[in-house]
Amino acid sequence: MKSQDVRIWEIRRNKSSKRPSYEVRWKVAGKPLSKTFRTKALADSFRSGLVKASRAGEGFDTDTGLPDSLTEAAPSSTWFAFAKKYVEMKWPHAAPNSRDSMNETLAAVTAVLTADRSGRPSGAVLRRALRGWAFVLATPDEESEIPKEIANALAWVGKASLPLADLKQPATMRRALDGITLKLDGSPAAAETVRRKRAVLSNVMRYAVELGELPENPMAAVQWQPPKIAKQVDRRVVLNPRQARELLTALSYVGLYSRARGRRMVALFACMYYGGLRPAEAVGLRAQDCELPDKGWGLLHLHRTRPTAGKRWTGTGEVHDDRGLKNRSREEVRSVPIPPRLVTILREHQEEFGKADDGRLFRNERGGVLGSSSYSRTWEEARALALTPEQVASPLAGTPYDLRHAALSSWLNAGVDPTEVAERAGNSVDVLLSRYAKCLDGRQELANRRVEALLGNEDGEDGGDEG
Repeated sequence: MKSQDVRIWEIRRNKSSKRPSYEVRWKVAGKPLSKTFRTKALADSFRSGLVKASRAGEGFDTDTGLPDSLTEAAPSSTWFAFAKKYVEMKWPHAAPNSRDSMNETLAAVTAVLTADRSGRPSGAVLRRALRGWAFVLATPDEESEIPKEIANALAWVGKASLPLADLKQPATMRRALDGITLKLDGSPAAAETVRRKRAVLSNVMRYAVELGELPENPMAAVQWQPPKIAKQVDRRVVLNPRQARELLTALSYVGLYSRARGRRMVALFACMYYGGLRPAEAVGLRAQDCELPDKGWGLLHLHRTRPTAGKRWTGTGEVHDDRGLKNRSREEVRSVPIPPRLVTILREHQEEFGKADDGRLFRNERGGVLGSSSYSRTWEEARALALTPEQVASPLAGTPYDLRHAALSSWLNAGVDPTEVAERAGNSVDVLLSRYAKCLDGRQELANRRVEALLGNEDGEDGGDEG
């Protein structure tokens, strides 16, 4: 039944709870109604809607107390159904690695937002169904018949999935957040992975609010803290110049009698150390992007990266994505000066190994894009040749990316202006200094000398005469 007998009061602040809230009160046909909001802005918005509907002459439902314009749309039947709708919206515009992250997050949350229903598939089958099928938009060429056990698992998820509206309950929202702290096999996820998943989940919730499926983002009502992320580079991973040279030499001996596998990659790793390039930037480097004079410093003009993504996520049938520089527009170029030593290494590499059809300097034996798994295995073998057993067991240069860490920290230690280092590295100055603060040697000793000079030494602290 509808009524236009409506009275609306001013917002009242509720001070009785530990966290203040705001209450909107109104009457419809003499029936008192109220609704509490976490912030005054939300309460104002809801009250404004009531006032607007009343002035427009809308009838208010005597049961719910709401006009048609404020009646919540019926939510998607389940979390699973809405998650698939989100993927359909996001997939066409997302980068391959973003698609992978989205799939990983939605699979983790879906696995925990299910009711206790008979017929639950095994963990292995459920993981395959969610990661491999549920949240992947295949191209027509990739479509294939779903295996029966996968189809059965997805049918079970469709029936057991909790209603999306349940996420308005803090306990259910916390259940979803706890789910992103684990991998699908139940083992703990890394702190950086949890942070990334939380960002995806928050975006899903905002999309639900945008479509009117939820009144507000339910994550805001849960006091949940993600694991802390180490923002600073561990100084133990940073090579000194001698160690870096020894590792580059050791690379030339990896696979020496088997297609010169390591020698083909010496220049790749040299770009990371002497030029501070990210691995994906080095992999995408082309001959036409390099200025390599006979003498003196050279210049690399970076504008393409080739990160490993996987055929499932690129949508092109290729394992590697082809994109612009990190955090920059696709056409933006970053020019990096390189020392004569790297100029010589790159010139020698081109003379011995040539280049790919598209100008790439680094390629596998078949001419394809060099994969991260391939150069990571080669790096591990070089570490075993160049480092002591104790160093091999330590974090020292544990990954190829640590060559970039060594480059940037050594430039800063050498006194290069942080603004120039940040420009060459493709970082902001704030990010650069916060990440490499622990890798700057000698600062404590310098500070001690300055304090000592300020205070004076013990033999002549005062210099003044007693009266």
